[in-house]
Amino acid sequence: MRFTVPGDDRPTMLQLRPLLARRIRRRQLREFVAGLVRTPGLPTTWAQAAPLLRPVLRGAAPGAPLRRTAMPFLSEFVVVDQPDTMTYVTPAQLSVWGVSADRVFATARGNLSGAVLAGVASGPVVVRFVDDGDAYWTSHLLLPGWLDRLAEQVGGVPVAFAPERGTLLVTADGSEHLPGLFMQAEEIYARSARALSPMAYVSDDQGCTIPYPAPAGHPLHHLVGRAERLLAVREYSRQAAESPEPLAPLVLRADGRAGWRTRAVWAVDARALLPEADEVQLGERVVPWDAVAPHLKAAEDLDPVRWRGKGWPPLTGGG
Repeated sequence: MRFTVPGDDRPTMLQLRPLLARRIRRRQLREFVAGLVRTPGLPTTWAQAAPLLRPVLRGAAPGAPLRRTAMPFLSEFVVVDQPDTMTYVTPAQLSVWGVSADRVFATARGNLSGAVLAGVASGPVVVRFVDDGDAYWTSHLLLPGWLDRLAEQVGGVPVAFAPERGTLLVTADGSEHLPGLFMQAEEIYARSARALSPMAYVSDDQGCTIPYPAPAGHPLHHLVGRAERLLAVREYSRQAAESPEPLAPLVLRADGRAGWRTRAVWAVDARALLPEADEVQLGERVVPWDAVAPHLKAAEDLDPVRWRGKGWPPLTGGG
């Protein structure tokens, strides 16, 4: 059976024969189907699958695919890349192939080219990588040390934007191009059906990709803060649209003193699960997150994380 996931260019295929042949338990079969209802078409052996694996960076994916946290609101998934389909790997598929999750992730990363550009920039420039369907440029941010290797090509410490799945923008930290790239990335992110993130990213001391740090007083503090919060609002909104449980909304607000802030709007009875925010609206009252956090506990199995009240009187209508 073929399915095309919203935002993807190629169809994916559901195939149950490998699992049925191994006589797996009914519960395992249900988990496999739940994870793949809107995807698959997987090779039956590890030897066939291994060279086709690629890592992908996503905010969310259909069903319940194999995943691990990569950056705030973004996770690393693994897909099987075939000529006509791209299929997410699920935890249930690991038993079919007889391999561990760590091996799947490592193999997928190892299949990326890790390519860099030739030549040296005479000054800070903007490099735009556009994916032709096979390059997986945004996935290269998952490779330790890869971003740092672009320093000579962009004329300084590389700062990357991945506003949508097929576009990677890189320039040098401190360059005149950087503020404008925040706005360009946000525009691409807002209009793309394959939006990924409006945030900026750099390498840490170990070469791992992390969000661009811009503490209070940094010239880009407000731009970084807006991008972080735009991503949070979009991912929490997508989560709410797909959940059968009541989830409190998260909205973005402009604050003249603090820049951009997120506000969670919580019903008086507090039954809706709460997104993490800068502030929380309780009826007509607005309180900072720190005032509410001690009275919350994390809900299980939600990513991004949501919170429920533990009986704090103002959240339940008490005194």
